[in-house]
Amino acid sequence: MKCVVCKSPDIQMKTVEEEIEIGNEIILIPVDVLVCLNCGERYYDRKTIKKIEELKSKASSHDLKIEVVGKVFKALVA
Repeated sequence: MKCVVCKSPDIQMKTVEEEIEIGNEIILIPVDVLVCLNCGERYYDRKTIKKIEELKSKASSHDLKIEVVGKVFKALVA
């Protein structure tokens, strides 16, 4: 398999953190996907997409166990 973006043959399975947004919150979900080591393009299979959708649904209904790993602050300047 070659990358559709950069044509590199260097594609490997890696665990990446996919971001899902629920309101103003961002939840990181670890998933295993093929990643181009040259340009970073990710390739998701149907099983992974389904897993992400299911976890997003669980997060929306507050059924997903999560932990706080940090905070983001916004400066209020006039």
